[in-house]
Amino acid sequence: MAEFPKTAKVVVIGGGIVGCSTAYHLAKAGCDEVVLLERHKLTSGSTFHAAGLVGQLRSNANITKLLTYSVALYDKLEEETGLATGWKRNGGLRLACNEARMAELTRQTETGRSFGLPMELLTPSEAKELWPLMDISDVVGAAFLPTDGQANPSDITQSLAKGARLAGARIIEDVTVTGFEIEGDKVTGVVTESGTIECERVVNCGGQWAREIGAWAGVNVPLTSVQHQYLITEAIEGVTPNLPTLRDPDRLTYYKEEVGGLVMGGYEPNPIPWAEDGIPEGFNFTLLDSDWDHFEQLMLLALGRVPALENAGIKELVNGPESFTPDGNFILGRAPELNNFYVGAGFNAFGIASGGGAGMALAEWVLNGEPPFDLSPVDICRFGPEYRDIDKVRADTLGAYARHYALS
Repeated sequence: MAEFPKTAKVVVIGGGIVGCSTAYHLAKAGCDEVVLLERHKLTSGSTFHAAGLVGQLRSNANITKLLTYSVALYDKLEEETGLATGWKRNGGLRLACNEARMAELTRQTETGRSFGLPMELLTPSEAKELWPLMDISDVVGAAFLPTDGQANPSDITQSLAKGARLAGARIIEDVTVTGFEIEGDKVTGVVTESGTIECERVVNCGGQWAREIGAWAGVNVPLTSVQHQYLITEAIEGVTPNLPTLRDPDRLTYYKEEVGGLVMGGYEPNPIPWAEDGIPEGFNFTLLDSDWDHFEQLMLLALGRVPALENAGIKELVNGPESFTPDGNFILGRAPELNNFYVGAGFNAFGIASGGGAGMALAEWVLNGEPPFDLSPVDICRFGPEYRDIDKVRADTLGAYARHYALS
């Protein structure tokens, strides 16, 4: 076993998709002495249970640019590293069930085209041709983005990790960070159970643990954990490997193909917070108990869209907590409290879609002192001191989760 490092230029904390992507991009940019520390095993936090949908369009052009970068990276990653990623460009379909939503889709399509995305508006019957299992009796129209897709979260993270190693980064699992050495406005060392690593910069990609990790350095990371559930079915007749991902915002749900069956999840209007007294020790590769009573509201909405679900066999109802933020946007950038402490966390259940681009942006921020383009909607500096109050963070976060599919 190699000796535990005593120094590094950059220490990345957290072995989920964002941490591995950041290490990958740092190393590919030529930064030597990149060390990634993972308290358990890669993907063991929330990455392993992510649903894996990869959509690109957001209302902000530069956030869309990050997501389109993810797609471009995922297109080539398997060939580069030799590790399967489960990535496929099967397209993404988004429905509208009323005129207000259709107006929103029309605006989004025009916006997407202005960003260079090949979006198209569809009639209900055209949407059904792409997604034959759905009932379109209440559908007004739809938008389709053929370059959207889906990935296997664990596989794509392992592929990024291999790419990081090939470029010279060192990844160390089963090592717990316990604190930081700080001089003035800088972190000078990362303290672990295996020793202290002197470093020039730190990147906190700790997922649900990012708030706690930041607090050890006096850095506020405004996020909290929320239960997020999705259903996995047995094979359903008519579900094909090329079935697009589907978002049905008026019914609060999303779908993707999985081994001939469907994954169906959504954003209920009464979300349930988790770990209000702290994340339990040893919470690795762990799911929460299925909450069928709470999921029933989404199931009833989904049955109206996909009648085949009524007779489908159920493999599992996955209940995996994830980190969400007070405004529904993720958190990137240099912390205002310290000169060399960066954060990439709070991905609001779209970390797989964001992972490639977020890692690229963080790496450039770390190496150049500024982001590659204006990322103010996700910059950690957007949160004021009132968000040191965890009660406010939690209240605003639950409100943002409940409005996830609200009309903009």
